[in-house]
Amino acid sequence: MTSAPAPPRRLVLILGALAMFGPFAIDTLFPAFPDVARDLQVSPLAVQQTISSYLIAYALMGVIHGPLSDALGRKPVILAGTALFGIASVGCALSTSMTELLVFRALQGLSAGVGLIVGRAIIRDCLEGDAAQRLMSGVSMIFSIAPAIAPIIGGWIIAWAPWSAIFWFLALFAVGLLLMVAFGLPETHPPAQRSPLAPAQLARDSVRILRNGQFLRLSLAGGFNFGALFLYIASAPAFVLGTLRLDQQQFGWFFVPTIAGMSVGAFTSGRLAGRISSEASVRLGFALCGSAGVGNLLYNLAVEQPSVPWAILPLTLYAFGIAIVFPILTLRVLDMYPRQRGGASSLQAVVGLSFNTAVAGLVSPMVSDRAWLMAAVSAMFTLFAWLTWRSYHRREARRAASG
Repeated sequence: MTSAPAPPRRLVLILGALAMFGPFAIDTLFPAFPDVARDLQVSPLAVQQTISSYLIAYALMGVIHGPLSDALGRKPVILAGTALFGIASVGCALSTSMTELLVFRALQGLSAGVGLIVGRAIIRDCLEGDAAQRLMSGVSMIFSIAPAIAPIIGGWIIAWAPWSAIFWFLALFAVGLLLMVAFGLPETHPPAQRSPLAPAQLARDSVRILRNGQFLRLSLAGGFNFGALFLYIASAPAFVLGTLRLDQQQFGWFFVPTIAGMSVGAFTSGRLAGRISSEASVRLGFALCGSAGVGNLLYNLAVEQPSVPWAILPLTLYAFGIAIVFPILTLRVLDMYPRQRGGASSLQAVVGLSFNTAVAGLVSPMVSDRAWLMAAVSAMFTLFAWLTWRSYHRREARRAASG
């Protein structure tokens, strides 16, 4: 199918809003971390595990969302996931212990991936080539707003209400999305194109995709590249409140410029589609990310106390480069499996989120108290991403030459 069954602008708005699930569920709570720790009588490190429990569940269920949409259709799976997210948000709001909060955060994670994962498959259902890249970039622009506004919204909420109000806000957000999907999103995967819902076959297909070296290279390149920035997102409470010595209402100093860079990068990626080759766009994006990594490390080694805006500028450049690269990598993954786009999207998300879970749960606690070490690890992730892309590109070139 090469034409959208709904106006592209409507698709961009709905799919972009669905993709906001993840960053809203993570970032809105950041300013409330000290309040949660105080009210539930736990350590700051225990509160940080609300990110890990969410991401672990997100990654585990991510394997299922795409294949379910291949078998049952895109729209029913999105509706069910959105409803479950709303219920989980109510559970988080009513939690009176850290155990309860972690359980409902995991339930949020089980459902939140449906918007992003199935949404990517919808994009490729509707369009192809440069048009698909432009639509993907448009969705990325809207998606990129969420990490910028989520902690600001969270800071405003806790200024006037307890931290549980953040989860009531997320529940209302889910209700709004349910209405948007129910009345505005068409079904893009008709019954004639659906695969049978056979768990054994789905498992075999997943194993086959994961054993594809080129699929893994693309997924890891995207995961490592975004990981350079996600390390700072996962460490935002320590980075903003500790390293930069700002207060709970000043998370915007970090998120607004960074996500502005991602939004402008997504817009640039869409504008570049059809004007230069996708390989040239990827080279440009990695060059920007590499420059950001080197600049960030040099700055943090040179100063005793990082401060705004100088500590934020390299992260903005990181985000700009990442947003240029990511739509192209994602579309290449989906094009590998035209009849299993949902499954391919799921497994790409699982690879990336498994890495991000390790970053949030293991790497961030070890490095977030030392600015120079965070900068060094972030730069190392960018280097790994570029090397992985180069490995993918060389193999594709050899395949083309031999074919």
